[in-house]
Amino acid sequence: MVSPKNLHVTIPEQPLNLSVSSPISSSSSAACSAYDHYLRLPELKNLWSSLNFPHWTTEPVLKPALQALEITFRLILTVGSDTRQYINRREWIRRLDLLATSQIKLVATICEEEEDDESVAAPVTSTWSSLSLLPEIATCRTTESIGKKILSTIENEMRWCKYTLGLGEPNLAGKPYLRYDDVCCPGELHGLKNNPYSDHIENQENQMLYTIHQILESWIYVSLNLLNRVESRIEQGEFEKASSDVYLLERIWKLLAEIEDLHILMDPEDFLKVKKQLQIKSTSRNDAFCFRSKGLVEMAKMSKELREKVPAVLAVTVDPTGGPRLQEAAMKLYSMKNEYEKIHLLQGMQAVESAAKRFFFGYQKLVAAMMGSAEANANRTAESHHETCDSLTQVFMEPPYYPSLDAAKTFLGEYWSNLGCNGRH
Repeated sequence: MVSPKNLHVTIPEQPLNLSVSSPISSSSSAACSAYDHYLRLPELKNLWSSLNFPHWTTEPVLKPALQALEITFRLILTVGSDTRQYINRREWIRRLDLLATSQIKLVATICEEEEDDESVAAPVTSTWSSLSLLPEIATCRTTESIGKKILSTIENEMRWCKYTLGLGEPNLAGKPYLRYDDVCCPGELHGLKNNPYSDHIENQENQMLYTIHQILESWIYVSLNLLNRVESRIEQGEFEKASSDVYLLERIWKLLAEIEDLHILMDPEDFLKVKKQLQIKSTSRNDAFCFRSKGLVEMAKMSKELREKVPAVLAVTVDPTGGPRLQEAAMKLYSMKNEYEKIHLLQGMQAVESAAKRFFFGYQKLVAAMMGSAEANANRTAESHHETCDSLTQVFMEPPYYPSLDAAKTFLGEYWSNLGCNGRH
């Protein structure tokens, strides 16, 4: 155990005390309702939450993930059929290939983590899906190359799973196919392919915007179910499984940034035109566009609230006098290494914090690039203790979510910096 004797430790200064007590909050009710209506979220949520296999514990997480992937297939066809000569079609295809690959990797990880209990096993069959859009992509002249690439990716990424997706991949191992059509419900999903304004807004970017955000919201729903599962597993002492889930959550935060970055490929004038047509406008500097997604706000709050599980992980109670009880327990855990699954979990929690803050920082810069910094109204930072900044900036300027872990690592870092690698004392 590390001894603090005669060791001077420099604890990091606290960041600025920003004026808004809760920077993560939804936009106005009217703005959120308009966002939900545009994306047909009530109907989409019904598809995410309609579970056809109640004994299959993975379905609440895997189902919306597969639906996000299927909506991505729709976006690929939308790009492939876009008749505008001036769009950056080559980069669109590259980005969508990367996006599909990222999602397939996440889907494969979710499938790999399934329990071995046969009573809660995934529903499988011996036949391919007949409703997915991927076979059409793989045979369409404008999208054939990316379609075949995706099929190869599925074959490769699902190699450690007990089954494969059944979307036309080679399946050289002869594994059973997931009952994809029953789980994903692609027929009902593609019934939502048109947004409420598609019949009177003649702008191709309208469909792009709509589809991108449906993918985004589907993964947000996956994350909310994952976060609930993390809390449950920590309460049950299943720290290794909880660790796997928090690293999945970190990857989803990064995926959300990847999805949002697709906006930069939209034609600037067409995008700003559809923004006007849809009457998308920020009403104040604390009305970041992303906060119109109630799901994203909830995901951010729940990600932050993971810090409340640290005492349970460290098996100590918070010192009501403000003493360093949690810090000392964390230092002991890091030093002894006899409960490494807890270390993995705590590291994963901090990775989620980092990924979430990077998402909001990147989003701020993306909005400025797409709409101009004046419209985005999100480039202000606090230059003194008396100034305020917009709510989006405050999210990634918040103090560390895990001050006890931060202090423990600061102490250990100072210890090794001062004493060198002379062994533990």
